[in-house]
Amino acid sequence: MKGDVVDDMTAMFYDFFGIACISPGAVAKILNDENDPDKPDSDVEVNISSGGGDVFAGSEIYTMLRQSKANVMVNIQGIAASAASVIAMAGDTVKISPSAQIMIHQAASYGGGNKDDLAHEIDVLDGIDKSIANVYEAKTGIDQGDLLNLMAQETWLGAKDAVDKGFADEIMFVDEKQPAFANSSANIVPKSAVNKLMNLINKSEKTEKLNNETKKSQPTSDLKQSKLAILLQKNKENQ
Repeated sequence: MKGDVVDDMTAMFYDFFGIACISPGAVAKILNDENDPDKPDSDVEVNISSGGGDVFAGSEIYTMLRQSKANVMVNIQGIAASAASVIAMAGDTVKISPSAQIMIHQAASYGGGNKDDLAHEIDVLDGIDKSIANVYEAKTGIDQGDLLNLMAQETWLGAKDAVDKGFADEIMFVDEKQPAFANSSANIVPKSAVNKLMNLINKSEKTEKLNNETKKSQPTSDLKQSKLAILLQKNKENQ
């Protein structure tokens, strides 16, 4: 699960432009395949790196994962923020990379209206915050009031804090002898160079395809000789 958490309609927009996103429909398709009665029970491994997005789409995905008959293992690889942190709580086992972060905060809306509309919006947002806190409480066992305070402060949790507070069950790679990540003094290849190479490869493949099609459309050397011999014979007969 990489990219923004969006509803299925918005996902069509993202897909059209090739932008990564997480949507309930895409998750449902995979889970339906996993829950095929003709297949043996299998585990579902969820790799998350997302800044979040639509709270209701996140809730829908969380619910589907929790309802799944499969054992769900979540790997937080980069960031699980906002709605993505809600999805992460669906794991029967939640692992977090030592370099990853979980971020929880209050829900937000971007509407307008008169003072009555805005007052009503406060009540709506308060209810959404409590719903999100319910999810965190079910995973961590932390009192909802304390969770709401953490959300109000926009709390960022590193790997150790996430495990200590119950948002994650274990830190990835802790038992490995070799380090999982390393800083490097080497320069990373710039995207412009990668794009240039891919364009050259694409151009080369198109040229090769065109040459192959041209060769197929042209007569072979033996066929050319035969046709030339027939043509010369006809010319002699006509003389």
